Amino acid sequence: MGTSWNDPITGLYCERTSAAFWAEPLNAVTNLAFLLAAWICWQQRAELPAAQRSRFGAVMIVLTAVIGCGSFLFHTFATRWAMLADVVPIGVYMLLAVGAILRRTLGLSPTGVALGLLVFLAAIPATVVLLPPDRFSLSQPYLPALATLAVCAWVARWRNPAAAPTLTAAAITFAVSLTFRTLDQPLCPTLPFGTHFLWHLLNAVVLYLINTLLISVPRRR
Repeated sequence: MGTSWNDPITGLYCERTSAAFWAEPLNAVTNLAFLLAAWICWQQRAELPAAQRSRFGAVMIVLTAVIGCGSFLFHTFATRWAMLADVVPIGVYMLLAVGAILRRTLGLSPTGVALGLLVFLAAIPATVVLLPPDRFSLSQPYLPALATLAVCAWVARWRNPAAAPTLTAAAITFAVSLTFRTLDQPLCPTLPFGTHFLWHLLNAVVLYLINTLLISVPRRR
Protein backbone atom coordinates (compact mmCIF):
# COMPACT_ATOMS: atom_id res chain seq x y z
CA MET A 1 0.00 0.00 0.00
CA GLY A 2 1.36 3.40 -0.97
CA THR A 3 1.95 6.26 1.40
CA SER A 4 -0.28 9.33 1.57
CA TRP A 5 0.53 12.96 2.33
CA ASN A 6 -2.06 12.68 5.11
CA ASP A 7 -0.42 9.71 6.81
CA PRO A 8 0.20 10.54 10.49
CA ILE A 9 3.74 10.76 11.84
CA THR A 10 4.06 9.81 15.50
CA GLY A 11 6.86 8.83 17.84
CA LEU A 12 9.33 11.55 16.86
CA TYR A 13 8.85 13.59 20.04
CA CYS A 14 7.99 12.75 23.63
CA GLU A 15 4.77 14.76 23.63
CA ARG A 16 3.21 13.05 20.64
CA THR A 17 1.76 9.75 21.78
CA SER A 18 -1.23 9.87 19.40
CA ALA A 19 -2.36 11.48 16.15
CA ALA A 20 -4.58 14.00 17.95
CA PHE A 21 -4.33 17.66 16.86
CA TRP A 22 -3.34 18.89 20.33
CA ALA A 23 -1.13 15.93 21.24
CA GLU A 24 1.87 18.31 21.41
CA PRO A 25 0.64 21.42 23.24
CA LEU A 26 4.08 22.67 24.32
CA ASN A 27 5.70 21.94 20.97
CA ALA A 28 2.83 23.68 19.18
CA VAL A 29 2.37 26.78 21.33
CA THR A 30 6.08 27.60 21.64
CA ASN A 31 6.15 28.34 17.91
CA LEU A 32 4.69 31.69 18.87
CA ALA A 33 8.28 32.58 19.81
CA PHE A 34 9.18 32.70 16.09
CA LEU A 35 6.32 35.08 15.39
CA LEU A 36 7.42 37.25 18.30
CA ALA A 37 11.02 37.27 17.05
CA ALA A 38 9.83 38.23 13.56
CA TRP A 39 7.64 41.03 14.94
CA ILE A 40 10.47 42.49 17.04
CA CYS A 41 12.88 42.36 14.09
CA TRP A 42 10.31 44.02 11.84
CA GLN A 43 9.91 46.84 14.36
CA GLN A 44 13.68 47.27 14.51
CA ARG A 45 13.90 47.38 10.72
CA ALA A 46 11.10 49.98 10.60
CA GLU A 47 13.12 52.24 12.90
CA LEU A 48 16.00 52.37 10.42
CA PRO A 49 16.23 55.18 7.87
CA ALA A 50 14.43 54.21 4.67
CA ALA A 51 17.70 54.06 2.74
CA GLN A 52 19.07 51.43 5.15
CA ARG A 53 16.08 49.09 5.05
CA SER A 54 17.30 46.02 3.25
CA ARG A 55 14.79 44.01 1.25
CA PHE A 56 16.85 40.95 2.02
CA GLY A 57 16.39 41.63 5.74
CA ALA A 58 12.63 41.80 5.19
CA VAL A 59 12.72 38.41 3.44
CA MET A 60 14.58 36.83 6.37
CA ILE A 61 12.10 38.29 8.86
CA VAL A 62 9.13 36.96 6.88
CA LEU A 63 10.85 33.55 6.66
CA THR A 64 11.18 33.55 10.44
CA ALA A 65 7.41 33.92 10.75
CA VAL A 66 6.87 31.23 8.10
CA ILE A 67 9.10 28.86 10.07
CA GLY A 68 6.91 29.36 13.13
CA CYS A 69 3.75 28.68 11.13
CA GLY A 70 5.21 25.61 9.43
CA SER A 71 6.43 24.15 12.70
CA PHE A 72 3.01 24.77 14.27
CA LEU A 73 1.38 22.83 11.44
CA PHE A 74 3.73 19.90 11.91
CA HIS A 75 3.30 19.75 15.68
CA THR A 76 -0.48 19.80 15.35
CA PHE A 77 -1.43 17.95 12.15
CA ALA A 78 1.69 15.74 12.28
CA THR A 79 1.34 14.48 8.70
CA ARG A 80 3.77 14.13 5.81
CA TRP A 81 2.62 17.36 4.16
CA ALA A 82 2.94 19.18 7.50
CA MET A 83 6.49 17.90 7.84
CA LEU A 84 7.33 19.54 4.51
CA ALA A 85 5.74 22.77 5.74
CA ASP A 86 8.13 22.52 8.69
CA VAL A 87 11.44 21.56 7.11
CA VAL A 88 11.33 23.44 3.77
CA PRO A 89 11.25 26.98 5.26
CA ILE A 90 13.99 25.98 7.71
CA GLY A 91 16.16 24.72 4.87
CA VAL A 92 15.60 27.88 2.81
CA TYR A 93 16.40 30.08 5.81
CA MET A 94 19.62 28.20 6.55
CA LEU A 95 20.88 28.51 2.98
CA LEU A 96 20.06 32.22 2.77
CA ALA A 97 21.51 32.92 6.21
CA VAL A 98 24.78 31.11 5.51
CA GLY A 99 25.16 32.84 2.15
CA ALA A 100 24.34 36.25 3.64
CA ILE A 101 26.75 35.86 6.55
CA LEU A 102 29.55 34.78 4.23
CA ARG A 103 28.90 37.59 1.74
CA ARG A 104 27.45 40.53 3.68
CA THR A 105 29.09 40.02 7.07
CA LEU A 106 32.42 38.37 6.31
CA GLY A 107 32.87 39.96 2.89
CA LEU A 108 33.69 36.83 0.90
CA SER A 109 33.72 37.01 -2.87
CA PRO A 110 30.85 35.43 -4.85
CA THR A 111 33.15 32.50 -5.59
CA GLY A 112 33.99 32.11 -1.91
CA VAL A 113 30.30 32.20 -1.01
CA ALA A 114 29.49 29.57 -3.64
CA LEU A 115 32.24 27.29 -2.37
CA GLY A 116 31.10 27.81 1.22
CA LEU A 117 27.52 26.92 0.34
CA LEU A 118 28.66 23.80 -1.56
CA VAL A 119 30.61 22.61 1.47
CA PHE A 120 27.65 23.38 3.72
CA LEU A 121 25.22 21.48 1.48
CA ALA A 122 27.57 18.50 1.18
CA ALA A 123 28.06 18.35 4.94
CA ILE A 124 24.35 17.87 5.65
CA PRO A 125 23.91 14.44 3.98
CA ALA A 126 27.41 13.48 5.10
CA THR A 127 26.48 13.90 8.76
CA VAL A 128 23.30 11.89 8.22
CA VAL A 129 25.26 9.01 6.70
CA LEU A 130 28.28 9.06 9.01
CA LEU A 131 26.66 9.69 12.38
CA PRO A 132 24.37 7.06 13.96
CA PRO A 133 20.77 8.38 14.18
CA ASP A 134 20.08 6.67 17.51
CA ARG A 135 22.71 8.85 19.23
CA PHE A 136 21.53 12.19 17.89
CA SER A 137 17.73 11.83 17.74
CA LEU A 138 17.73 12.85 14.06
CA SER A 139 19.55 16.11 14.85
CA GLN A 140 22.50 15.38 12.54
CA PRO A 141 21.34 17.66 9.67
CA TYR A 142 21.67 20.67 11.97
CA LEU A 143 25.27 19.99 12.99
CA PRO A 144 26.74 21.65 9.86
CA ALA A 145 24.72 24.79 10.68
CA LEU A 146 26.20 24.84 14.18
CA ALA A 147 29.73 24.33 12.85
CA THR A 148 29.22 27.08 10.26
CA LEU A 149 27.98 29.55 12.88
CA ALA A 150 30.93 28.77 15.13
CA VAL A 151 33.50 29.17 12.33
CA CYS A 152 31.90 32.40 11.10
CA ALA A 153 31.87 33.80 14.65
CA TRP A 154 35.58 33.04 14.96
CA VAL A 155 36.46 34.53 11.54
CA ALA A 156 34.36 37.63 12.23
CA ARG A 157 36.71 38.59 15.08
CA TRP A 158 39.15 39.71 12.37
CA ARG A 159 37.01 40.40 9.32
CA ASN A 160 34.07 42.19 10.97
CA PRO A 161 34.54 42.69 14.74
CA ALA A 162 31.18 44.48 15.06
CA ALA A 163 29.42 41.25 14.03
CA ALA A 164 31.49 38.86 16.15
CA PRO A 165 29.54 39.19 19.45
CA THR A 166 26.19 38.56 17.77
CA LEU A 167 27.49 35.58 15.80
CA THR A 168 29.10 34.16 18.92
CA ALA A 169 25.87 34.54 20.90
CA ALA A 170 23.94 32.87 18.07
CA ALA A 171 26.40 29.96 17.92
CA ILE A 172 26.31 29.36 21.69
CA THR A 173 22.51 29.62 21.83
CA PHE A 174 22.15 27.23 18.90
CA ALA A 175 24.50 24.73 20.56
CA VAL A 176 22.30 24.71 23.68
CA SER A 177 19.16 24.56 21.52
CA LEU A 178 20.45 21.59 19.52
CA THR A 179 21.36 19.82 22.76
CA PHE A 180 17.76 20.09 23.97
CA ARG A 181 16.49 18.80 20.63
CA THR A 182 18.81 15.80 20.84
CA LEU A 183 17.86 15.02 24.46
CA ASP A 184 14.12 14.99 23.79
CA GLN A 185 13.81 11.25 23.07
CA PRO A 186 16.37 9.96 25.62
CA LEU A 187 14.66 11.91 28.42
CA CYS A 188 11.13 10.72 27.63
CA PRO A 189 10.98 8.30 30.58
CA THR A 190 11.95 11.14 32.94
CA LEU A 191 10.23 14.08 31.21
CA PRO A 192 7.07 12.89 29.42
CA PHE A 193 6.60 16.32 27.82
CA GLY A 194 10.18 16.24 26.52
CA THR A 195 12.60 19.07 25.75
CA HIS A 196 11.75 19.80 22.11
CA PHE A 197 9.79 22.91 23.07
CA LEU A 198 13.06 24.42 24.34
CA TRP A 199 14.49 23.89 20.86
CA HIS A 200 11.73 26.17 19.57
CA LEU A 201 12.23 28.87 22.18
CA LEU A 202 16.00 29.01 21.81
CA ASN A 203 15.90 28.79 18.02
CA ALA A 204 13.63 31.82 17.97
CA VAL A 205 16.42 33.64 19.82
CA VAL A 206 18.98 32.38 17.27
CA LEU A 207 16.91 33.64 14.35
CA TYR A 208 16.36 36.95 16.11
CA LEU A 209 20.13 37.36 16.54
CA ILE A 210 20.88 36.48 12.93
CA ASN A 211 18.15 38.79 11.64
CA THR A 212 19.36 41.72 13.72
CA LEU A 213 22.87 41.04 12.49
CA LEU A 214 21.80 41.18 8.87
CA ILE A 215 19.71 44.35 9.23
CA SER A 216 21.86 46.41 11.59
CA VAL A 217 25.57 45.49 11.64
CA PRO A 218 27.67 47.27 8.98
CA ARG A 219 28.52 45.13 5.98
CA ARG A 220 32.08 44.00 5.34
CA ARG A 221 33.16 44.98 1.83
